Amino acid sequence: MKRRVLVTGATSGIGKACTILLTQRGYDVIATGRNASVLADIADSGHAVATVAADLAETQAAKFIYAEACKGGPISGLVHSAGVISAGGMDDESDEGFNSMMTINVHASFRILKACWEDLKQTKGSAVLVSSLTGLRASPDLLTYCVSKAAVDHLVRCAALDGAPFGVRVNGVNPGVVVTELHKRGGMDEERYAAFLEHSKDTHPLGRPGQPEEIAEAIEWLISDKAEWITGVNLPTDGGRQLTCLR
Repeated sequence: MKRRVLVTGATSGIGKACTILLTQRGYDVIATGRNASVLADIADSGHAVATVAADLAETQAAKFIYAEACKGGPISGLVHSAGVISAGGMDDESDEGFNSMMTINVHASFRILKACWEDLKQTKGSAVLVSSLTGLRASPDLLTYCVSKAAVDHLVRCAALDGAPFGVRVNGVNPGVVVTELHKRGGMDEERYAAFLEHSKDTHPLGRPGQPEEIAEAIEWLISDKAEWITGVNLPTDGGRQLTCLR
């Protein structure tokens, strides 16, 4: 029987790349995201066996997504890619902004993993949470994003310990700068984003930003049986960025 993998944030960036790659590798993918029309296109292209439109900012969304996703059988894999970013440091971050980002990046990570947990135990499945280099290294003017991703990293480690007696593996990936819509949705205009990508050639030792498909390859490996003795890892997938000091 094919492994059934739920992918969140499947309508763009890393999540969409994972949805396509996992389908190509023979998984049954259930894709979820906020954009129903993009989800319909994903289904029409054959890159998902089912789709669920939902906003993980809503408290009950994770339970709803799981209830829809498990209709075809238990979930044996979870790729949680949904997340948001916005700039702000101690001088200008608000309580409202802090709470909003923590809701998406941290609370939703816990809720979707919790929703799938019993299925993962039943199937001895695996989960991969998409974090960020900023979970490992602090960055100026990204206080809440850094804090939220550090929390995701520790969620990975704690859940890995809790799941190990049942054969459940939980890992994370920590991308550096990847060419997606994330930063533009977080407030960067086209000119600033182009300059940001150009600067990334200097800040990443391998000389360029990453592509979503490269992160998807790392995620597919972690979720597969090829990594069956690996759990609790936060894997830098960042062109060497975590090795460098602030530039």
